[in-house]
Amino acid sequence: MTIMPIVVTGATGQLGRLTVEALLRRGIPAADIIATGRDIATIKDLADGGITVRRADFADADGLAEAFAGADRLLLISASVPVNERVANHRRVIDAAASAGVSLVAYTSTTHADTATTVIGATHGETEAYLRDRGIPSVLLRNGWYLENYTSQLPQILHNGAVVGAAGEGRISAASRADYAEAAAVVLTTEGHTGAVYELGGDESFTLSELAAAISAAARKQVTYADLPVTDFAQVLAAAGLPAELAEVLADADRGMNRGEMYTDSGDLRRLIGRPPVTLAEALAVALHD
Repeated sequence: MTIMPIVVTGATGQLGRLTVEALLRRGIPAADIIATGRDIATIKDLADGGITVRRADFADADGLAEAFAGADRLLLISASVPVNERVANHRRVIDAAASAGVSLVAYTSTTHADTATTVIGATHGETEAYLRDRGIPSVLLRNGWYLENYTSQLPQILHNGAVVGAAGEGRISAASRADYAEAAAVVLTTEGHTGAVYELGGDESFTLSELAAAISAAARKQVTYADLPVTDFAQVLAAAGLPAELAEVLADADRGMNRGEMYTDSGDLRRLIGRPPVTLAEALAVALHD
């Protein structure tokens, strides 16, 4: 299969960079990768390695058209801008991809985006609908929660002796960013994915109570789970320094978890990457020894 340049949006972020690295591991020449982002100074090393680096601001339609020129396939990594701007930004990217004549758009959505009740889920659902309406060949990578969302909090969790959330006993099928990136690289470099909807997550789901127990076992320190009402959890996050809107969005995500919206037993991630995804226990072991 001959692949012309592959565009990775958000290559200045963690998932985007990991996807670029996964493409290189899969044998895609650096010259056939276009890494884009707003602050391209942070990916100068990619340019030094022969990758084409272009500035792409999702709010700048003209700049997107230039960034995507000559591309064959494109990975749209969902924007991290305020929620009320996300869908408009995604639409501009999709329009620019259509104008560039790309043969496939892969979009990083969220689990069960078509039925999700969360604020974030709604933005993904709207973006998926716009992709369908534009008629662009596409594949939906409905990524679940990141394991790193929890491992990055380990110092604070261990200091407080508690995981705090509002997810009740909802099960979460989290996986590592690297595994989601590997899945994205697979669909960008192999055939047979057009029109597919992949519900992606780890093979082993867990509740936040089970997360606390796993941290206790790995760190040999007692950690409990404090389950709060959604509004109270938002206040805790805001008190910890998060902007109020972000605190509300994250608390709302926990509400979705309580409803099972971050759970999947599809096995799609394992099948795409050809191996079992990194488990919670493995991620904790690495994080605790870094």
